[in-house]
Amino acid sequence: MQTIRIELGPASHDAHVGADILDQLGEFARAAGLKPGTCAVVTDATVEKLYAARVADALGKSGFAPVVISVPPGEASKSLATLELLYDRMTAARLDRNSPVFALGGGVVGDLAGFAAATFMRGVPLVQVPTTVVAQVDSALGGKTAVNHRHAKNLIGAFYQPRLIVADVTTLATLPDREFREGLAEVIKYGAIMDAPMIAELERELDAILARRPDLLEEVVARSLTHKAAVVGADEREGGLRKTLNFGHTIGHAIEASAGYGSYFHGEAVAIGMVAAARLSSRYAGFPDDEASRLRRLIERAGLPTAMPAGWRSGDFIRALGLDKKRAAGAVEFVLLDRLGHSLTKSLAFDDILSPLS
Repeated sequence: MQTIRIELGPASHDAHVGADILDQLGEFARAAGLKPGTCAVVTDATVEKLYAARVADALGKSGFAPVVISVPPGEASKSLATLELLYDRMTAARLDRNSPVFALGGGVVGDLAGFAAATFMRGVPLVQVPTTVVAQVDSALGGKTAVNHRHAKNLIGAFYQPRLIVADVTTLATLPDREFREGLAEVIKYGAIMDAPMIAELERELDAILARRPDLLEEVVARSLTHKAAVVGADEREGGLRKTLNFGHTIGHAIEASAGYGSYFHGEAVAIGMVAAARLSSRYAGFPDDEASRLRRLIERAGLPTAMPAGWRSGDFIRALGLDKKRAAGAVEFVLLDRLGHSLTKSLAFDDILSPLS
């Protein structure tokens, strides 16, 4: 097991990464200072069948009394309607301000449960227990919580740090292949923006990673979280450096919103967005064409899409791009690469983004 310390002053916390550590969840929670008693385990119907009983047992052995709240799987659950359901169940369970919320699942559950924890009684303790690659390497860390609005992804949200992250890589064994592969987009992102040697290692070890070797998964997750922890520790509220973590996401989010949430998995949309961003990087940041091709080949080997969707330049796409949270004065602060392992941001007008991709 590896433990990464996320340094955020009073909000500092640990992320435990390892194989078969889910059964220690209650012990980790007590060690993090959480008080035993009533708590909520927010999950989705798929993960509930696989791990809810195991998590409830682990928490019960440490003095917690968990109430499992399950929502339908998928991006559609990141909604105000589902959020209200959580509030109703948490109220009925008589949670108080010391009652922790455990987010057991992927990015959707983490975002939804995190926002519920941030806003219920003006904030209750949150523990992220990610069970997908995307959540383990990215979304569980950093404090971003949100629900979607019909006009844009993650439009309604808050920064709210968890008290603890517990990432058991053996839970990745039960992921469907498509969901496993989509998470690798976020792993590739870290290499692209800040760790060129990681790209070479992914190229070398990709087949074994796709075979889900636990030792390699632990290393991939821990390395990714270490990178993100360094960025978040330096820029918790996305004032500068943290914006680089959005490489591939500006176009990726617009694809997700315009295609309809759920048509593309998040990592699939980000993969397309990274290839598009590499093309824009060649145009505006001097990113070598051969490096852009190398990045595209790795994404393709991971089994991820690289081409913009048919009919992508629609009114819905442009409208979603216009709602990007990094927009200002008719332009978007776009994350580009000038070389593998190094990123920068550049203000691009919408036509600067759209024209080279057409």
